[in-house]
Amino acid sequence: MTGFNRRHVLIGTAAATVTARPAFAQAPAEIVIGALYPMSGANAQVGVDARNAFETAVDIVNGMHEVALPGAKNAGLMGLGNAKIKLVYADHQADPQKGRAEAERLITQDKVTAIIGCYHSAVSNTVSVTCEKYGVPFMCADSSSPSLHRRDLKFFFRPAAHDEFFSKGMFDFLDAQKASGTKIETLGLFYEDTIFGADSSNTQRKLAAERGYKIVADIKYRANSPTLTSEVQQLKTADADVVLPSSYTTDAILLIKTMGELGYKPKNIVAQAAGFSEKAVFDAVGDKLDGLISRASFALDMAGKRPSITYVNDKYKARGNRDLNDNTARQFMAMLVLADGIDRAKSTDGEKVRAALAATAIPGDQTIMPWGKVAFGADGQNVDADPVLIQYIGGKWVTIFPKSVAAAPAKWPM
Repeated sequence: MTGFNRRHVLIGTAAATVTARPAFAQAPAEIVIGALYPMSGANAQVGVDARNAFETAVDIVNGMHEVALPGAKNAGLMGLGNAKIKLVYADHQADPQKGRAEAERLITQDKVTAIIGCYHSAVSNTVSVTCEKYGVPFMCADSSSPSLHRRDLKFFFRPAAHDEFFSKGMFDFLDAQKASGTKIETLGLFYEDTIFGADSSNTQRKLAAERGYKIVADIKYRANSPTLTSEVQQLKTADADVVLPSSYTTDAILLIKTMGELGYKPKNIVAQAAGFSEKAVFDAVGDKLDGLISRASFALDMAGKRPSITYVNDKYKARGNRDLNDNTARQFMAMLVLADGIDRAKSTDGEKVRAALAATAIPGDQTIMPWGKVAFGADGQNVDADPVLIQYIGGKWVTIFPKSVAAAPAKWPM
């Protein structure tokens, strides 16, 4: 296991390194990090956007930037002789077993120092186990299944919130609406049949019982299903006060299209992000989504409190011709957190990088997120990843909850 860790680097010109920087005789010219995402198929745009987010983060680390973000003000990783980060991409095709095989290839052939991924929780599940096997840190950028950090993995780290955090925020919002006199009594759960949907619905079921909401529709559907007519008919019949969908991009589009075809307009939708944070969904059915609420890790309208948001968004938008969203903001920050850990480790050895990541302490104002800070518990989860709720109004996202960061009150019903 240790042998793999010590070979995770591409050694530049050794003689030049020794002559120019004797203090960093072992420092590599490049630090290779593997990024494992869907790069083809129905979720290919997710991979394209993630790549732009990661490249934006690497540009921040490899160059010099006057912005309050980790690693911004030094060109390269100071702890490794100003070595630059190099990204190597792999396509998991939304397949957990393909993800496992690609992770092993990145580790054994590309000699990566760490892997970052993977959007789909089911893929992050298998990839993180493979990283654990080889003693290679896995940075979980955006997969939000709560079970991922509860497997006693030493090399797993997740800076962003998981679905229990997110769902609690959603129910806190519903409670606040009720307290202000809004009638909210019934819920409709709608979730896909992978680990993401299962964990999300389990959490929401538990919170509904604890807080006195009645679930009148509890619908699990097959991910990437060709039709959702039967399922939407069930939602329409139940006519819950709030529909809570947990769906990826293509399913989210199909859900909203089918609602339109069946003449069903929910009173309110409060989504578990995922597909409902993707531009592709709003390009396809955005005219039917005005008033949609989603949980989030990020909001552009927080730039007044986090000035680095505008700086980063401009750089990201120049690459991808779109603004940062919930997913890409998490991906960007996860790459910075990983680079910061490698820098402080002053090594590419897996165990040393793991130890440095475990000791992470990044203040919230040095992120583009609403987080209190980045600091990992023993299970690799950042417990200060405070979520927000955002609402899609007039073609833009507006932060509506919690009140301390809200830019506007919620539009209710949608």
